[in-house]
Amino acid sequence: MIRPAELIERKRNGEELGADEIAELILGYARGEIPDYQLAAFCMAVYFKGLNPAETYALTDAMIRSGRTLELGAALGRKVVDKHSTGGVGDKTTIAVGPIVAACGVPVGKMSGRGLGHTGGTLDKLESIPGFSVDLSVDAFVGQVREVGLAIIGQTADLVPADKQLYGLRDVTATVDIVPLIASSIMSKKIAGGADAIVLDVKVGDGAFMKTLEDARVLAESMLELGRHAGREVVCLLTDMDQPLGAAVGNALEIVEARATICGDGPPDFTELVLDACARLLALSDLGIEADEGRRRAQAAVADGSALAVYERWIRAQGGDPDPGVLPRAAVVRELRAMVVGYVTRLGAIDVGHAALHLGAGRAVKGDEIDHAVGVVCHAKRGQQVEPGDVLAEVHARDEAGADAATAEVLAAYDFGDAAPAERSILLDVVS
Repeated sequence: MIRPAELIERKRNGEELGADEIAELILGYARGEIPDYQLAAFCMAVYFKGLNPAETYALTDAMIRSGRTLELGAALGRKVVDKHSTGGVGDKTTIAVGPIVAACGVPVGKMSGRGLGHTGGTLDKLESIPGFSVDLSVDAFVGQVREVGLAIIGQTADLVPADKQLYGLRDVTATVDIVPLIASSIMSKKIAGGADAIVLDVKVGDGAFMKTLEDARVLAESMLELGRHAGREVVCLLTDMDQPLGAAVGNALEIVEARATICGDGPPDFTELVLDACARLLALSDLGIEADEGRRRAQAAVADGSALAVYERWIRAQGGDPDPGVLPRAAVVRELRAMVVGYVTRLGAIDVGHAALHLGAGRAVKGDEIDHAVGVVCHAKRGQQVEPGDVLAEVHARDEAGADAATAEVLAAYDFGDAAPAERSILLDVVS
């Protein structure tokens, strides 16, 4: 039997821990045999001393072993692909990517999460659709992927329970933003969820965990190594999160934008990212095609309406109504207009994210109720020229007081200049 205090002390002193020691610590915690305060101390020791690749894999493997694992590939008789984002402001990518990839003949089965803070969760966005249920049994989940080609559900209680417990602890002990713990949390869920190949969207910038490209590459390399160790194919897209993704930030607003993108009418930056992700997923699938051909097929699925047909079939299969007209709408819609002539030189993602959070579109703490109708729509993005009276953004609020506060926050997110800033691609790098 291990003594947790000894392992904490050794890690505090920068020593390497053995795989069996890490496994006993994590599995003991999952069984309730090791208290929160000792795991909190361990996380803080890791925060300051780090984990090497072998230790990070041991942590990931232990979290996987704490619960059941799925074998989607075996159940479907197909190679299964999955996509994950590290989270950002206005990131509704999965909701558009899933139907497009499925329309190209590749089944998509994904367990997703809820949002905390300024980063919105895919489940929260989907639950803004009246009737939509994210709570399917594993059998129903697999059956829907087989029949419809797409299902997105919440993480089941018995899938990587140690990660769920550990994440909750990290969230309240300021130990979230450390690469080994981020990488092991993400990859334990992806591996246990049964994906054979994974595309990871690692956000970089103002509205992301990783503020610099260098830090994002470190995280990407760590997740690639964990994937290789587990026999999975992994590709990491490093993407810009200095400004909100697309225009809409807020749950129902983002559903509208995702559907519009599936119809070929999405914002340019969001459309570009969706097509990039689709191309990489299709290239990793069992279709035997390269990314260029994957992108061509994704564009064709959008153009011929087959992606929209899959979207509507998917939403109905999980109890929802795919008509955007039934989505909740805010009582107050306030337009923010430009007062200067010039170019938008900055649109701060974190500022817009906090405005949406304060409106009620996100959670300050776990358990907070989400207002699915509220949010922000940014019509003027970085590089756009504006004149006095042009609409910069819309604030969707539940009341006038909320609209007043959010208006000030969104206006503070904008900077203007006489010259257009240098153009920047949404895709900053690919690590594979």
